[in-house]
Amino acid sequence: MSFEHHTRTVQEWEADLGEQVRAARIAAQLDQATLAERADLSLGAVKNLEGGKGSSLKTLIRVLRVLDRTDWLDALAPPITISPLQMLAAKRSAARPRRRVSRTRPAPPR
Repeated sequence: MSFEHHTRTVQEWEADLGEQVRAARIAAQLDQATLAERADLSLGAVKNLEGGKGSSLKTLIRVLRVLDRTDWLDALAPPITISPLQMLAAKRSAARPRRRVSRTRPAPPR
């Protein structure tokens, strides 16, 4: 993740997300009123979301469903492919120094 993402304010994230939702709505050839109706939301809720003026998660989910962009939500919480316990165990075993030194055994007498 770039440094820029760590320094953005909540308001900047909201504005960026609102712009992306607006672009998706326009690409879907919908006006705000139609989107609001299809998402069962008020027009004001859609305007607030697009304007970066704060919105609820429920509003975002409803809008993304109408826009067929629920993949955005999947990107927020991707499925876990490895257990955190497995990661911890691997880290511990990698950091653990060897306790014995291998020695070559002398050849048995003939």
